[in-house]
Amino acid sequence: MKVKEIIQAIEQFAPLQYQESYDNAGLIFGRADQEVTNALLTLDATEEVIDEAIARGCNLVIAHHPIVFGGLKKINGNNYVERVAIKAIKHDIAVYAAHTNLDNVRNGVCKQMAGKLGLENCQVLQPKRGLLKKLYTFVPEADIEAVRAALFAVGAGHIGNYSEVSFNGPGQGSFKGGEGAVPHVGTVGERHFEAEIKLEVIFPVYLEGKIIEALWSSHPYEEVAYDVISLENAYQDVGSGLIGTLPEAMDEMKFLQYVKQQFQTGCVKYTPLRGRRVKKVALCGGAGSFLLKKAISAGADVYISSDFKYHEFFDADNQLIIADIGHFESEQFTVELFYHILTEKFRNFAPLKSTIKTNPVNYL
Repeated sequence: MKVKEIIQAIEQFAPLQYQESYDNAGLIFGRADQEVTNALLTLDATEEVIDEAIARGCNLVIAHHPIVFGGLKKINGNNYVERVAIKAIKHDIAVYAAHTNLDNVRNGVCKQMAGKLGLENCQVLQPKRGLLKKLYTFVPEADIEAVRAALFAVGAGHIGNYSEVSFNGPGQGSFKGGEGAVPHVGTVGERHFEAEIKLEVIFPVYLEGKIIEALWSSHPYEEVAYDVISLENAYQDVGSGLIGTLPEAMDEMKFLQYVKQQFQTGCVKYTPLRGRRVKKVALCGGAGSFLLKKAISAGADVYISSDFKYHEFFDADNQLIIADIGHFESEQFTVELFYHILTEKFRNFAPLKSTIKTNPVNYL
């Protein structure tokens, strides 16, 4: 198996196009065509993790956080990032990161958090915009099913929990084939009218190449008329954070103790209790203070995330409880997610989970 095959499996689950503009997800070090001996899964690709990969015979490290976040002007071992780069390259170890793209998919990092709490009816807290497009095309009535099926097969027509979604409107098309044309119907040099179906399907932007290829390969016309437009619709399956409900409402303090236990954290920093039971819970892996207002407007009783600054705790304003559980603690189960993605895709491949706890924060 090659590195690129493993990357393809991860990016099929969490496309790189879903990462934030500031991010650096993807293959950080190494070659995509390199054969994989085994893969080591981790939250952070630290120097200690690279040592572990060497010791355990792994030449691919898959991390959540990109070890290189900004540009490297020099690589001379003066800091931990440069030391990782030198050691990984020296030992021919590829390093790959799936970061905010894995955060932003509905079944990604936040879903792992929600699963630990047993949340139900989870929805993306802040769906992203600008990630959807729509295809319009015109197909002879006799060929519409074949074209529809080809487009559905490569991922067109998915809206929420529904698949094979399309709009089909009857109409009449006209064309006149010129010299050298080989029309599917009609006669060269004569205007022809054909009963056609206007077909509309929605699709995520990263699939555009496959959508157009499927259209051309399945459409009977020599020249295919179609339009692709960008949509500003919110993509309900992609975005920041999740919000869901507990199976049964809980006492506030008991819920916070439950959170501490489930996330194995040495500390939960929280705002004043409100004297209400907890039913609706919002959460976000990593630094999630930017979603606080969204959690409040969505009616959450508690918002679980990390890296809140002192003054940001005041912003809860008794409208919900902020529970800051720590950055590492909120994302630690990403390793389990990587393992699930790869073992589901490759039944004969057993990646290794790192035994190194990379959390740089300790608690007394």
